[in-house]
Amino acid sequence: MSVTSIITYCTCSNTNRNPDFSRRPWCYVQTPSGIMREDCDIPRCARDHSFDLTADSPTGAQSGWQCGQREERSMKVVGGALSAVELHPWMAAVFSWRSRGRAFTCGGSLISPCWVLTAAHCFPDGTQTKKLSVVLGKNAINETDIQKEQEFSVSELIIHEHFDNTDGNFNNDIALLKIHSPDGRCAKESSSVKTVCIPGPHQTLSHGTSCEVAGYGKEQEGSWYYSQYLREAKVKVVSPDLCSSKAYYGNMITDNMLCAASPDWSTDACKGDSGGPLVCRVHDRAFLFGVVSWGEGCSREFRPGVYAKVSNYHHWILEKTGLSSLTAHLRT
Repeated sequence: MSVTSIITYCTCSNTNRNPDFSRRPWCYVQTPSGIMREDCDIPRCARDHSFDLTADSPTGAQSGWQCGQREERSMKVVGGALSAVELHPWMAAVFSWRSRGRAFTCGGSLISPCWVLTAAHCFPDGTQTKKLSVVLGKNAINETDIQKEQEFSVSELIIHEHFDNTDGNFNNDIALLKIHSPDGRCAKESSSVKTVCIPGPHQTLSHGTSCEVAGYGKEQEGSWYYSQYLREAKVKVVSPDLCSSKAYYGNMITDNMLCAASPDWSTDACKGDSGGPLVCRVHDRAFLFGVVSWGEGCSREFRPGVYAKVSNYHHWILEKTGLSSLTAHLRT
């Protein structure tokens, strides 16, 4: 490996400057194949108390689960890289049975052992639950790894009551799937299956916050086929004012949406990633701030990916799932 330049940067004053919100100082290396980053081998920075992470007491089957935790890698490749499912253990693959057999439909996120959060537009005909299945811990759509994967039927599909895409408006593009195995059990925690944390009501992210999106969708606009393998892309939050400006999407953006893109427009969610997670790390834990919803093309300049803003649906999720609390929330 030839290294063209090495730039080391350390910050203790603002975790937003760290690509994954870790409190460790970090460095990155520019190589011919892309940018790679890793934590520096020096003591951690002091904690920034502008965010206070508090975990609610788990309820029912949630007991013992720690949301937003995952296997860590020493090096991270930025920009449309293949990703092991252990790095996105909350990733869910939603399938539906059609005339030609089972087909991949959308992505989703495991928010509790029995519930997956996804996008409402994934079910345009109000698909019957008996036609749906969910697989957790899946690295590749067309391959099965019985050591990592857990497969479930869907007993309940809840589409947001105010979602209506008849006029092309993706407002309230959010849905819930209740999952269960043949013996009635929900997901079992493992290195490849974990829950993601849910942000508190109306919790916001500042412009430029680093996040990551994962999915099995197309690698680029115009591609005939989905990726087949789980991939990830690094993106940054685009402010609501900018995203709703005339140069971007104008009045198509509502208060229930969040925009994100890579600064050079090189990576983005694409067709087939719908319903999947936009995750941002806060104090070493992963929070689901967005659900992949829509966008004009893929990786187009001034056309960021648009996501359902999960923090706006905190109470809706509690009400529909019957959970007394979610796995964790942020308090400012």
